[in-house]
Amino acid sequence: MRRGRAAAVAGLELRELECFLVLAEELHFGRTGERLYVSQSRVSQLVSALERRVGGRLVHRTSRRVALTPLGERFLARLRPAYAGLRDAVEDARAAALGVGGRLRIGFQGTADTLLTAAVRDFGAARPQCAVDLVEIPLADPFGAVREGVVDAAVVLLPVEEPDLVLGPVFSRRPQTVAVARDHPFASRATVPAAEVAKAPLVTAAPPAPAYWRAAHAPSAVPGPAVTTLQEGLTQVAAGRAGMLLCRPTAAYHRRADVVFVPVEGLAESALGLVWHRDGESAAVSAFARALAARGVSLQDTEVVA
Repeated sequence: MRRGRAAAVAGLELRELECFLVLAEELHFGRTGERLYVSQSRVSQLVSALERRVGGRLVHRTSRRVALTPLGERFLARLRPAYAGLRDAVEDARAAALGVGGRLRIGFQGTADTLLTAAVRDFGAARPQCAVDLVEIPLADPFGAVREGVVDAAVVLLPVEEPDLVLGPVFSRRPQTVAVARDHPFASRATVPAAEVAKAPLVTAAPPAPAYWRAAHAPSAVPGPAVTTLQEGLTQVAAGRAGMLLCRPTAAYHRRADVVFVPVEGLAESALGLVWHRDGESAAVSAFARALAARGVSLQDTEVVA
């Protein structure tokens, strides 16, 4: 019996388990691949390998739908808490190796908001034993660093519609501007209506940023260049290839001689939010979320762990 169990877990890859857990949420091979940054065929390979290891079918596949088998449902119920426990064990060991307080890694896109840096100072004063790292994450991949464990939480531009992520404090709601080259027709205007901006080419984030997120930040019927960083976007703007939507503080921070920032009328404000993985909640993340909240952010639609 022991020998059989040992054979079942010999060479077990965590990627197989992670793939199964994501597929159980999505029930779609394509979306699972997008979340894990692998091809659909790789998802199938990982699930098949796990099924061979288990000795039975975990997923029922047809051309139209994906569903868990009874064995898959039973396996999922046992796997979820075990996988969460494994992640907690690794996190606890990492914190112990770094010292009593451990280390908190916070991601940000483009520019660290002044409220964010103030919250970092507040958090450091309250928990001096916990080191804080600020890590810039790509404009085109707002959620990847959190999912991959590169950061513990990230401040990202809204919207956030990711079922595996918790949206914490929402803050820095700001009017938007459109960045254009100095010879652009908008450059001489005091303001530009959102309807006119929607008819002009706009810089958009490249994949893997989700389609809904890219559309929110480039609401135009005219496709513009896809970029991975904010600086790439501003370079495209300066070259006269497209406009780019930016909130007013970001526009003020990135002022340059060859780019004009024009306020946009009738466009929803931009906003930032703190996100973390549902399986990656920790006392440090919760404390940092409270530090942001204490700085006067809006707690609407917030899930801060006590």
